[in-house]
Amino acid sequence: MNATVPRTVPGTGNALLSRFHLGGSGPTAAIKDCIDIAGQPTCGGSAALADAPPASAHADVVAALLEAGWQITARANMHELAYGMTGINEWNGTAVNPQDPTRMTGGSSSGSASAVGAGLVDVSIGSDTGGSIRLPAACCGVIGLKPTFGRVSRAGAYPALSSLDCLGPFARSMDLIISAMASITPGFDRAAASTPAAHARVKLVTVQADVEIAEAVAAAFAASGWEGSRWTPQHMQAAFEAGMTLINRETHDAFGHLLGLGKLGADIEKRLSAAASTSDEAVAHAEAVRTAFSAEIDAALADADALLLPTLPSLPPTLEAIRQGASVLLLSSLVRPFNLSGHPALSIPVSIAGSPLKAGLQLVGRKGEDERLCALGLHLEQVLKRLP
Repeated sequence: MNATVPRTVPGTGNALLSRFHLGGSGPTAAIKDCIDIAGQPTCGGSAALADAPPASAHADVVAALLEAGWQITARANMHELAYGMTGINEWNGTAVNPQDPTRMTGGSSSGSASAVGAGLVDVSIGSDTGGSIRLPAACCGVIGLKPTFGRVSRAGAYPALSSLDCLGPFARSMDLIISAMASITPGFDRAAASTPAAHARVKLVTVQADVEIAEAVAAAFAASGWEGSRWTPQHMQAAFEAGMTLINRETHDAFGHLLGLGKLGADIEKRLSAAASTSDEAVAHAEAVRTAFSAEIDAALADADALLLPTLPSLPPTLEAIRQGASVLLLSSLVRPFNLSGHPALSIPVSIAGSPLKAGLQLVGRKGEDERLCALGLHLEQVLKRLP
């Protein structure tokens, strides 16, 4: 494989960069291009890293999947340097949204969501720093899980240092999400995760979302049979902004040395240059918001199994609209805050009345209770399958 030129597999809509085979005969998995696979370069979707040497060892998640008998069969495309939400990649090509090819796939784990949605692999392992698993999962109509921060090892993932990033799975079924988590998460209680949570208390988070999405999420909750009460967070917007501050600082720390080389995409060059001005005072304020928001979510979950809200406030825009200047930043307003707080969060597709597209319903659980969150997702999946 020549990593000095765009790497795409014909017929995969640029979701996959390469095909190969590692491991046993279990389910198939793709690995995002910011996670090490021994013997392959990890290029982060960027021409600036095209000459990266082959990784000397597997990332911990890759080694864990192989140990559990999975087949690792592909490298997944991504938004360059995991620093964007659209999935548009002018070097490797842009992955196609399997729900609607005219719409954005979402980033940064665009290829992961696209490959799973198109049935190219059973599972894909992506990363989520500011919604980068849940956002593309919602765009592409698949399931995506951001585990509790620190629950899944990031060793061998890039950037090496992050106070927000989590590795997690995409799949088309909760059974596969649970299987993947059981493989990559030390101490994961598969039996607990595989017992559908038919009885639960959830808090319905008051947020701004388009009518068709709000109605789809409300219909899914009504079908669940769970007890629910309304809850309005006080620090959600501040957490969204604080998450952006920390992402900017940490991404610049990791990749600022690539500026000015003429190898970054124009959008990344511009964002990364702007991130250089992130002040220490802004970072300190963001950390204070992190403390306050984390405590607020912990308190809200003290008497509830999960928070329930849309994954995205609106449907993904078209690629044409984005290229004409449409902003996508607010699409992450409901996902990015939970990177700041570190709580596990799961996006599940739900049907929109009168539309072939699916929206995303997000469940946010207690820290460390990823199994309970999966059990909730499993019940909701089963209920939604029975609806007309």
